[in-house]
Amino acid sequence: MTELQRYLAEEVAEDHADGIITRREAMRRLGLLGVTGAAATSMLAAFSTAAEASGGRKGSGRRKGSSRGAGDIEWAAVATEAITFPGPRGPLMAAWAPAERARGGVLVIHENRGLNDHIRSVAGRLAASGYSALAIDLLSEEGGTGAFPGEAEVAAALAAVPPARFVADMKASVTELKRRVPRKRVAATGFCFGGGMVWLLLTSGERRLAAAAPFYGPFPEGGALSRSKTAVLGIYAGLDDRVNATRDAARAAVEAARLERQFVTFTEADHAFFNDTGPRFNPAAMAEAYRRVVDWFDRFVLTSRR
Repeated sequence: MTELQRYLAEEVAEDHADGIITRREAMRRLGLLGVTGAAATSMLAAFSTAAEASGGRKGSGRRKGSSRGAGDIEWAAVATEAITFPGPRGPLMAAWAPAERARGGVLVIHENRGLNDHIRSVAGRLAASGYSALAIDLLSEEGGTGAFPGEAEVAAALAAVPPARFVADMKASVTELKRRVPRKRVAATGFCFGGGMVWLLLTSGERRLAAAAPFYGPFPEGGALSRSKTAVLGIYAGLDDRVNATRDAARAAVEAARLERQFVTFTEADHAFFNDTGPRFNPAAMAEAYRRVVDWFDRFVLTSRR
């Protein structure tokens, strides 16, 4: 099992331990990821045992977050449009949200659910804040997120893609973003799987990003940032033990590269707290995290400081 496949499989096991999906659905999703039989049973049991050992926090409803939904948050988002642009292996698909007076550009990288309405709304909100945003669909070669019947199939398709292809597609997206916001600096942000993709992009040696804000994304094993020039705002959730296990490695890599950095942990929030359509949504943490992201971009995208 690759590092990416393991991460996506653990997402399923954690959702089951938290009571978000049933055991039957968890087994189905693990099967789509290539984890079947005894291995799947063992993984679900391990995560459920860990949840019980943590004092019953998992599966008890504490990860449900706030009962408030998307309608309670003022996004004031700019409408996005579907676009295509040249990629290394064929056309790439994305949602484009142009700011009225662009202060810079932001590449937005989706969760393991693919390019959906939530991610489009994030791009639209960034545009409303002055940053033209391009939200890439990393399943463009497979026909896009909409070609799959559900989020489980989307995650399985993502797990089958070699990381090198993701890197190439993200670099092509940076090229397109810079073309659309000429003479402006650009940044990147991503969530969960997408947060991990931001880290992967930075460790690949991409040097055109002035700033980055990966949300609770796993840091690649053995990753180094020695070729990066990006100012990094790492955002984590205090209840997200699984991803937080890679936080020290991320911090060490950023410090070793002597990058401008800030690591923020929202102690009462959980993995995926920024997603206002999900069961772990935390509106207070989301609002403060968004403020910090925009402030970070204002600091490093709008100036020559790197």
